[in-house]
Amino acid sequence: MKTKIKFFNFIAILSLAALTFNGCRDKIYEELTYTANIPVYMEFTEFRTSVKKTPPKQLEQPGKIYFKDNYLFINENQEGVHVIDNTNPASPVILTFIEIPGNVDISIRGNTLYADSFIDLVAIDISDPQNPVEISRLNDAFPNVLPPVDISLPVYGLDFSKGVVVGWEKKEITELVEKGTGYRGEKFNFDAIGAPQLGSGDVSIIGGSTGIAGSMARFTIISDYMYAVHNNALKVFNISGSNGITKSGEVQLGRVVETIFPFEGRLFLGTTTGMLVYGLSNPSAPNYISVFEHINSCDPVVVEGNIAYVTLRSGNACNGFVNQLDVIDISSLENPFLIKSYPMFNPHGLGIDNNILFICDGDAGLKVYDATDPLQIHMNQLAHFANIKTYDVIPFNGVLMLIGEDGLFQYDYSDPTNLILLSQMLVIKP
Repeated sequence: MKTKIKFFNFIAILSLAALTFNGCRDKIYEELTYTANIPVYMEFTEFRTSVKKTPPKQLEQPGKIYFKDNYLFINENQEGVHVIDNTNPASPVILTFIEIPGNVDISIRGNTLYADSFIDLVAIDISDPQNPVEISRLNDAFPNVLPPVDISLPVYGLDFSKGVVVGWEKKEITELVEKGTGYRGEKFNFDAIGAPQLGSGDVSIIGGSTGIAGSMARFTIISDYMYAVHNNALKVFNISGSNGITKSGEVQLGRVVETIFPFEGRLFLGTTTGMLVYGLSNPSAPNYISVFEHINSCDPVVVEGNIAYVTLRSGNACNGFVNQLDVIDISSLENPFLIKSYPMFNPHGLGIDNNILFICDGDAGLKVYDATDPLQIHMNQLAHFANIKTYDVIPFNGVLMLIGEDGLFQYDYSDPTNLILLSQMLVIKP
């Protein structure tokens, strides 16, 4: 960033003020010109009427993945959700696209899809998946969420009263400031999801009646409650009432939380500094059970039996430098302990089904292991598909659904020693 500086001497001529103050001094000002991120706003009324069905379109920047009742729901990052008929995994069909500005996460109960839309939480009727209809909305469920931004540049002119920030423009800003005070643009600290945090306030950028989410999910539903992790908090929403969504409570976690995984009535939270376990004896107020600490790193988690599997990865968002799989004994939830760690390339999401462990190792592709013996996982690799950039997986009923930068890939793993590619839906760049 280039900064032009001009100096101006302003000599204050003080008469009456001199009687009050012990003295005065010349103030030196400088003119600063720099490039900043300028917010692009959408007016609140327009924003809250913007969810709509549009014709099917190809995957361009796929994000998180969700499966329910033979339908796949794939997030198009910040734009909405693709609805895909996956009755035949060898031939998936895109049915429609639900345009949801600022969408990153979804969860489903019954015929209702819950989705974040920047600052709001939206409920959408999908009883007819080809004709989704918004039926409810909780305003400001996630206050002050911001879209992804170039963190190398400051933000200038942010004003949440002007509307919802839906994007950024890079512009040159010139300011006249007192020398040494710097520009008035704001620099942000970013959490692991890429959402900027302003001070200590809220800023940010899943059998039965519910479906199955991938390990990178931030939403999950258990009975009448939806749980959402957001920055440093676990938010609780009641979705049982006829009046739509209501906020039920919030648990401050004291650390940046990224992912949530439900297992046997507990919540396993992946944070940048450890795996948290919360109980649901009172579903509206989750209670702390334990934590397994690790070094600062991005951290999704899945659980099967008495074992939790956690991937740690390096990356700018988490400021970590380790890439590994941690295998954790949770037979005593109050005292989880590490069994063993395995080196990885850059692991993201993961899945487990009947001791078959699937790991999305970033640009190193999909890796499949027999995890029957937690001490010998590295010796029991069943498959490695190195030519795809992987993000997250859902293994279900012998079919592995994988999403990544390259698109959707589905494999038959009924014979885990011989995975068969069933179909691929490749990303089409605009």
